[in-house]
Amino acid sequence: MNSRQYRVAARCELLPYLIGLPADISRKQAKALLRFGAVTVAGKPDVRHDTRLERGDIVTIAERGPAGATPSDLHGLKIVHLDDAIVVVNKPAGLLSMGSPREKDRTAHRLLNEYLKASANSKMQQAFIVHRLDRETSGLMMFARSVAIQAALQDNWKSITKRYFAVVEGQPAAPQGTLTDHLIEDASMTVRRVAQGGEIAITHYRVLHGGAIRSLLELTLATGRKHQIRVQLAGLGHPVAGDKRYGAKSDPARRLALHSCELRFDHPVSGQAVELRSALPERLRTLV
Repeated sequence: MNSRQYRVAARCELLPYLIGLPADISRKQAKALLRFGAVTVAGKPDVRHDTRLERGDIVTIAERGPAGATPSDLHGLKIVHLDDAIVVVNKPAGLLSMGSPREKDRTAHRLLNEYLKASANSKMQQAFIVHRLDRETSGLMMFARSVAIQAALQDNWKSITKRYFAVVEGQPAAPQGTLTDHLIEDASMTVRRVAQGGEIAITHYRVLHGGAIRSLLELTLATGRKHQIRVQLAGLGHPVAGDKRYGAKSDPARRLALHSCELRFDHPVSGQAVELRSALPERLRTLV
């Protein structure tokens, strides 16, 4: 593991010292280095932003976390936002969001948790599920860094803006609209629309690019039911491409053509507005 060492010239605190180094480290980068345990002072790893430095102290910055965690350990899962309260990742299609302790399958939750544990050199739980994406759905997925933040996010989930891109078969007659249905899950774990009962599902859609064969839609969830987008678009007569479970006749991308593209929310700690976006994957972009 490569590292850089610096000798302290005068008494100061660690965070401003890191920012002032010739390595041109930003405040955000310095905080990330401290959070992941990549900084030691006089060989001691247990340091904070306000750790006092004395003249002659040796500050070491590791190029990687102490356990050698690297982005390759995430197997295609990409971190797009990380702070002390939340993590947002870009999940590839084909990866489970989470699994039971007995399941050995690789999951987004397991990969992220193990990566953060290794980066922090800690065995403590590092990521907590806030919501899920279907295995074949790609895009933005949020995790909490503590049980308290997890509860806060889930309690306010309706206030979070959640948008998706979907490539569908055919073209909806109306360029935009709102889909409202009652959904139930049957014994085969397939979700169906019913005339009454079940759970209400509301999705707003907008056609971004229309075509006789396929169209690109932007969808905003007002509710968050299982398979909501897939079932409602199938009910509209325009199933998501590749979604044979709900009536699609084609699979041009050899995957479900559904992508979580935007999350907008107020940060659970700072209250500041956060807006995260993920572009439509190339494999889906070539379909329309």
